Amino acid sequence: MLLEGKRLVVTGVLNEQSIAFSVARLAQEAGAELVLTGFGRGLRITERIAKRLPEPPPVLELDVTVAEHHQRLAADLGERWGAVDGLVHAVAFAPEAALGGSFLDTAWEDAATALHVSTYSFASLSASLAPLLRAAGGGAVVGLDFDGTRAWPAYDWMGVAKAGLEATSRYVARDLGPQGTRVNLVAAGPLRTVAAKGIDGFEDIERSWGAQAPLGWDVTDAEPVARTVCALLSDWLPATTGMVVHADGGAHAIGAPPPPASS
Repeated sequence: MLLEGKRLVVTGVLNEQSIAFSVARLAQEAGAELVLTGFGRGLRITERIAKRLPEPPPVLELDVTVAEHHQRLAADLGERWGAVDGLVHAVAFAPEAALGGSFLDTAWEDAATALHVSTYSFASLSASLAPLLRAAGGGAVVGLDFDGTRAWPAYDWMGVAKAGLEATSRYVARDLGPQGTRVNLVAAGPLRTVAAKGIDGFEDIERSWGAQAPLGWDVTDAEPVARTVCALLSDWLPATTGMVVHADGGAHAIGAPPPPASS
């Protein structure tokens, strides 16, 4: 029961293929109590998906671009729990015009949306819940990443947003460290989530990943990533903060896939 007694907020649960759903399921199995978030039409979707978890948790409204939603979430959690042991930031979005290979033609408004939702929200949500994390003795913030150190086909401004997320997480780790809060990201390999399916050309990354990863890679299995998130939410890594932990089969460490075996 790695997370027994932990009170966790999990964003981004939209369907059973999402990494956040696997995190929520494993966290409950490990003893955690959850609150999920959603907004707009997605709020009703999250409420339906929540019923497929071992213990359906409450779902609270949160649009990460709206300051009032942050305030309401913090107030609700304060009344409900009085403290929060962990936050899972699984929020990312870029308009279609900011993806798919037209990087240099993307308007600022579209790039700004990607950065606001996918990058800035990591800092703003962490700040909103910081007092509740402090009340729990520090707690942990874990965000979902996709290697922001390289330029990927079709990923475009979402790739820039992820690079910004990696930098942002280090600054949040710096500022929340004195209260005992650990802040880390998990860089996942490509998975067939709804978000990934919506990026034209993302399948090219999927095809090459398994050959490059020394441990192999299953694009349909989010559980290895979710296990890494749960480990970072637990008390077993008390001195780890400001890190990007790769859960990608090791592909990030290999310069090129091995040549095919000769017959």
